[in-house]
Amino acid sequence: MGKTVNRCKWCGDSPLYVDYHDQEWGVPLHDRDALFESLCLEGQQAGLSWITVLRKREHYRKVFHKFKVGKVAKMGEAEVEKLLQDAGIIRHRGKIEAIIDNAKAVLAIEKEGQSFDAFVWSFAPEKSGDGITLPSQTAESTAMSRALKKKGFRFVGPTTVYAFMQAVGMVNDHSPECFKR
Repeated sequence: MGKTVNRCKWCGDSPLYVDYHDQEWGVPLHDRDALFESLCLEGQQAGLSWITVLRKREHYRKVFHKFKVGKVAKMGEAEVEKLLQDAGIIRHRGKIEAIIDNAKAVLAIEKEGQSFDAFVWSFAPEKSGDGITLPSQTAESTAMSRALKKKGFRFVGPTTVYAFMQAVGMVNDHSPECFKR
């Protein structure tokens, strides 16, 4: 008989969720395009469950040029109209346009001389929580949200930003009994 692996309870037993939990969630991420993808997909989740976005993630990668910032920033109204008809993604004009606007905002940060990685990681807290009390937002996520909005990002409220911080390893919110803690 195999050994039982303790995981965070939120991932349940869905193979997609288990793989995401075990391989990605909470692992420090510094690649610009991967950070951009994570932030944008967290914004797509607004009002929905993460599993909905996770199930559509591969198609998002296909239609948004693998989240290559430069390519996404060049997308225009014709692509938006086409994407509004694509059942493989969440067909919400504001969310689709936000991905394109967010790509332009990443490029603007870089034009100012700072990497997107350095910009977002500058908001990482000095220490993570206990994995028991999971806030929906923190002072750091609120500060990052404000800074992102000032730079032109959309769908980046404090709760969305905190989920992003969890996903990209800025905070370790794995439960105390989880093997990833």
